[in-house]
Amino acid sequence: MNFKIRPLAESDREWTREFILEHWGDESILVHGSVYYPHKLRGFLAISGRTKMIGLVTYVIVNSECELVTLNSLIEGKGIGTALVQAVQEEAVRSVCSRLWCITTNDNFSALIFYQKYGFRIIRINPGAVERARAIKPSIPLFGLESIPIRDEIELEIKLVSMNNS
Repeated sequence: MNFKIRPLAESDREWTREFILEHWGDESILVHGSVYYPHKLRGFLAISGRTKMIGLVTYVIVNSECELVTLNSLIEGKGIGTALVQAVQEEAVRSVCSRLWCITTNDNFSALIFYQKYGFRIIRINPGAVERARAIKPSIPLFGLESIPIRDEIELEIKLVSMNNS
């Protein structure tokens, strides 16, 4: 499949907001006690043809660490998610980040498989984190994939070696 990856532009912000609303159920994301608005974050798009957007990743860099906030590929198994994560990883290395990390939930087996295949390691499980988040954001679903109760956050990371340290 032919597609290209490009950074999010200001002109993509409304599309990103609508995409996140459609695929995440809200324009805000609450994770590890932080609220993010992905349409306001840095990110990359995967585009097929001239304008068909088929994937999105958003991220933040704080204190020399790069956190993947959202990742979506509209067509699985074609390398779109991998290319998006690779684009963020390259940006994180350029920004001299020590690690690239993300959070997923206990029900999201496809994310756990994807990230571990990419090279992420599970470094922390935060039992009850999603249950506590519902006190702030009641719209978080009780059940996820395969009707599994969504309760816990799972943190994954890749340690990065910056170009300055190699």
